[in-house]
Amino acid sequence: MEIKNWLKNYRKRDVTVYLVLRALVILTIIVQAFRGNWENVFLGILTLVLFLIPSFIEHRLKIKLPDTLEIIILLFIFSAEILGEIQNFYGIFRQWDTILHTINGFLCAAIGFSLIDILNRSKRFHTQMSPIFVALVAFCFSMTIGVLWEFFEFGMDEVFKTDMQKDRMVSMVSSVELNENKENVPVVIQKIEETKILGEINGEKKELVLSGGYLDIGLKDTMKDLLVNFVGAVVFSCIGLLYIKDRDEYKFAENFIPIMKTEEEIEETKKELERLEAVLKAKKEKKKKK
Repeated sequence: MEIKNWLKNYRKRDVTVYLVLRALVILTIIVQAFRGNWENVFLGILTLVLFLIPSFIEHRLKIKLPDTLEIIILLFIFSAEILGEIQNFYGIFRQWDTILHTINGFLCAAIGFSLIDILNRSKRFHTQMSPIFVALVAFCFSMTIGVLWEFFEFGMDEVFKTDMQKDRMVSMVSSVELNENKENVPVVIQKIEETKILGEINGEKKELVLSGGYLDIGLKDTMKDLLVNFVGAVVFSCIGLLYIKDRDEYKFAENFIPIMKTEEEIEETKKELERLEAVLKAKKEKKKKK
């Protein structure tokens, strides 16, 4: 029922994107099931659930999502879960994770901006916030979401021994731990050729030799993710600031800013839902008669 409502109320290009992505996800689930990779099957099912987020926002929260923003959200979910995790784009394309985190910063800033802008334009809210303040809140909202996500990645790596904070080889280290006199003066080692790791793998003691440097445990990945999230947040915050100052000149920003539905749009949606329910009910009764 939720999908039928979604299909009826969205424009043709949105429906096309949704159906194509949904078909690809279902195909991926089938392939992974045949391979017996149930973790990927779960990721596929999770992706289908996440695809319903725009529909939930539209119908339950009475918020209207611009077509462009909705398509970006769907493509973002598909790129992160199906391409990134299942098809290993994170490993194949080194900048894949960077691109997604930049887009995430942009999207979260748009959402944060819209929340404040809706209040700013509401008749119930008597205080008008300055454009700079709205842009600042959008930026802070985006960065907060980015930090919380990094907390999640760290927690998953620590508790479930995953590698969401992707490790990488580094050829230089600067650390006070290497100072023989225990002074607060870092010792810098450059052009590291290899490192040896002595430890247990599946209960068996082994020695691993890593060529080209030492293994950085997620720190650089985390800081890089926050940095590009910062870039995305700044870009949209600047766009939002210009949009508030002159909504007509910077009208293109409306493609990324969710807005509250008007009473007329809410009423129209209710009537459409009632009509669809009546059609489904008639079809069920027709099948019973047969």
